[in-house]
Amino acid sequence: MNQNERKTVARRMILLIAVACVIMGLYVMRLIFLQLVNGDDFKAKATNTTDYNFTVTAARGDIVDSAGRRIATTTTSYNVVLNKLLMGDRDLDTMLQQIVELLRANGESWNDTLLIGQADAAGNYAFTDDDTSTSDQKQLADMKETLGLQQYATANDVMEMLVEKNDLQDFSPEWQRVLAGIHYEMDRQAFSNVNNFVMAENVSTLAVATIKEHSLQLPGVEIVETSARSYDQSDIIPAVLGRVGKITAEKWKVTDSNGQVTYPLREKGYNMNDVLGISGLESVYEDELRGKDGVKTITRNSDGVIVDTKLTTVPEPGHTVQLTIDSNFQRAVDKALADNIDMINRVYNTGTMKAAAGAVVVLDVKDGSVLAASNYPSYDQNLYAANYSEYSSDPSLPLFNRALQGLYTPGSTFKPAVAVAALDSGLINQYSTVYCNGVYNYFKDYHPRCTRHGHSGNIDVVTAIKWSCNIFFYDVGRRLTSDVYDAYAYKLGLGQRTGVEVSEAVGRLTTKGDSNYTASLDVQAAIGQGNTVVSPIQLATYAATLANNGTRYRTHFVKAILDTNTGEVLSETKPEVMDVIEGTGNTFELVRQGMKQVPSTISGKISSYPVPIACKTGTPQRSETYAPGKHYLNAMMVAYLPADDPQIAIGISIEYGGYGARTGDLVVDIANAYFALKDGSLAQQAEAEKEAEQAQQEEQAQTTDPAQAAAGQTTGNAAAQPAQMTPAADTAAPETAAEGEAQPAVQDEQQPAADTEQNPDAIAPEN
Repeated sequence: MNQNERKTVARRMILLIAVACVIMGLYVMRLIFLQLVNGDDFKAKATNTTDYNFTVTAARGDIVDSAGRRIATTTTSYNVVLNKLLMGDRDLDTMLQQIVELLRANGESWNDTLLIGQADAAGNYAFTDDDTSTSDQKQLADMKETLGLQQYATANDVMEMLVEKNDLQDFSPEWQRVLAGIHYEMDRQAFSNVNNFVMAENVSTLAVATIKEHSLQLPGVEIVETSARSYDQSDIIPAVLGRVGKITAEKWKVTDSNGQVTYPLREKGYNMNDVLGISGLESVYEDELRGKDGVKTITRNSDGVIVDTKLTTVPEPGHTVQLTIDSNFQRAVDKALADNIDMINRVYNTGTMKAAAGAVVVLDVKDGSVLAASNYPSYDQNLYAANYSEYSSDPSLPLFNRALQGLYTPGSTFKPAVAVAALDSGLINQYSTVYCNGVYNYFKDYHPRCTRHGHSGNIDVVTAIKWSCNIFFYDVGRRLTSDVYDAYAYKLGLGQRTGVEVSEAVGRLTTKGDSNYTASLDVQAAIGQGNTVVSPIQLATYAATLANNGTRYRTHFVKAILDTNTGEVLSETKPEVMDVIEGTGNTFELVRQGMKQVPSTISGKISSYPVPIACKTGTPQRSETYAPGKHYLNAMMVAYLPADDPQIAIGISIEYGGYGARTGDLVVDIANAYFALKDGSLAQQAEAEKEAEQAQQEEQAQTTDPAQAAAGQTTGNAAAQPAQMTPAADTAAPETAAEGEAQPAVQDEQQPAADTEQNPDAIAPEN
């Protein structure tokens, strides 16, 4: 190769190297541009993901008694939940059919609130709503409106729309109804990529295992652990505790009078399928019990692949609500009330109208806390849903909270309020008397009477309270007027709210503004008749105020709010004075003296109880009569003890109980339980009874075959339900003396005849 050729080759090599360097330089510049200049943007594009957040429901806080024993608690249950994000491109309806078949095979149901039944033989549908249910009617109206149908649309019209909307034409009528119901529920729960659908709740462990076995065929179908409300002591004040329930459509979507739609619960952080308190303490303390929900985050890339799942916010359980009630004492009072009603029916009521129901409230005199609130009959909180139809149709109304909502004429229990008014206003003093000859002759055409049981002649206030002299209180009440004694009764706690945290009936007193008011009504109201009606919890509050010499505390059920994890007291209910009657001179002492002497006029345990009791019986008339002019009676009682250093106050009402004196033994039983509570023996007794019951059940299980055991238990439960629950027709008169009838002579005021039922507060008709 000559010199020129070598130069030519060298130039070409240099050119090739230069071109290669330029190309490499361009690649380097491009890489620099991609990685350094726009590296973050391209990295984001290469790893494009989306986060989806799902709520993890926090455990609901417990409700415990004053000793920390759990009454309402949270247990783990399992829900079948559909996660749309995880389903991918699987056919939804095919998957729903599979899930339904698995649930059916395990005896489980699924969420379906569509108020339409299965098609009949002709293929026609019908609504399943309750004509008397406002909730059902509103749900139907909302459903038709949401589907764009007129309100006169039939069930067939609704189903046709749902089938078309959800493309269900290829399914059989049975499956069309099933799938339409599920789709309807999905729409109600706003099922989407960011909102799961709860298809079935509280399923069995067998159903859980079955669904997990088919998990590969059911992508996006999850078994989610959740919290369910349960009641460890389901017999303890169920009507006061209240209920929890799912959010209803009415609470979720609220339309005001102007047609404006708001979602108040969603704004507070609730989801459509959440559970919240709907009544009682569960509702009042919802914010404390609810807790703070957690968050689970699912991350999906641009290809739809799930790349990460993690708990980004840990749920915090709700706070613990501690009650003022000791469950052992509450149970003892429940039993005492049931026993007293049973005794009244066995010993006294021989007619068909039995003592069917009653209520007792026991308060701590020192601070107004409720120690017991008993209703008879009552119900089992854990069986509420399963037995609701039975409970709601029972004529004895076990669901009715008589202790707080029942309104009763107080009868002679009202007389201490009139005595306080008369003494404090200066109308009378300890020496003032009213002559009782059995007939009140002030009015020309109205002559109400008094039984003069244990008394006659000039009667002072202490004697009038002791023997419940009607004439004394007729005259004092007339001179005071209802304007004055009502004002004192209000301050003592009658006819107004006691302050309890849950709903209570207000009741009312007889006033001059009443449409049926007459002067004679004024004197009847002075002995607790007229238009006056009060609740048992008001009677207990009234008794506590008398015990406190005129200081009325706010009545309350909640002792404190506790941190669930540490038990730390976050807030505590302090005694709150609601009203005060200063009391001039010896006003309350004189009333106390009269009430302390009432037990000596009553047959039974109360007359010889070693601890002094201050009480006042009442025997108000009911509207029903068992003979012309002869009314059935309620048995009423207010009491506090020990009389000279009061600790507890009691209010009692027994429907169709007859004379108020019949509740004397009930007061003693409550007192015994209270003192046993104080010295610790009540808890020991309760534990011993529990162990004995468990041993009996174990022994029965070992000696009896399952069929016999089931039959025996059924028989036992039936026996436990008193036959007197159902009020009967007024066909037979009870053996008790009618109002105003002559009472048997009393052999000794301190030691009544054994066969004589005393009635110091019987109401006598006019002459």
